[in-house]
Amino acid sequence: MQFPSTRTLIAAVAAGLVATSAFAMTPAEHKAAKGSIEATYKADKQKCDALSANAKDICQKEAKGKEKVAQAELEAQYKPSAKNTQKVAEARADAAYEVAKEKCDDLKGNEKDVCEKDAKAAHVKAKEDAKIAAVQAKPADNPAEKAAAVAEARKEANAERNDANYQAAKERCDALSGNAKSACVDDIKRMYGKS
Repeated sequence: MQFPSTRTLIAAVAAGLVATSAFAMTPAEHKAAKGSIEATYKADKQKCDALSANAKDICQKEAKGKEKVAQAELEAQYKPSAKNTQKVAEARADAAYEVAKEKCDDLKGNEKDVCEKDAKAAHVKAKEDAKIAAVQAKPADNPAEKAAAVAEARKEANAERNDANYQAAKERCDALSGNAKSACVDDIKRMYGKS
């Protein structure tokens, strides 16, 4: 009875190794992919040269962000790990934030300030989501330990998000004046638990 089980086990391990090697990236493939990412970035950046003013700046931020995300994705594919998966999510968050901030430059005064605070709040949310996902993906000795780590990560993330959202909401109040501004600030403080 043990002989078929051992043979089945060996066959399963061999099949697993073949499947893994089919998806593994060789150093040569990795180097070629890096070269492709660099070439795409140069082409994307060159397209920006036809633009002017802030449209050109936005285009350049988009090209750079696309490159950074592609590089992070490549590394996650080349060396799969929870940390590299988190780096992909963070690269996406950073790229979106840089583009959003650049788009705010088309605005003036309080509109620009609100735009920047909204972009920051979205960035904080995305980065915190990536941290939570990394904690969830991390192995733990027991389920209770993992649940506690995830709960702590969520608590910290919620605090960070709350602060960023508070700053964005408070910035909106600056467009008002007098009693309306004071009432707005008081409402925002109550809403976000600030004193």
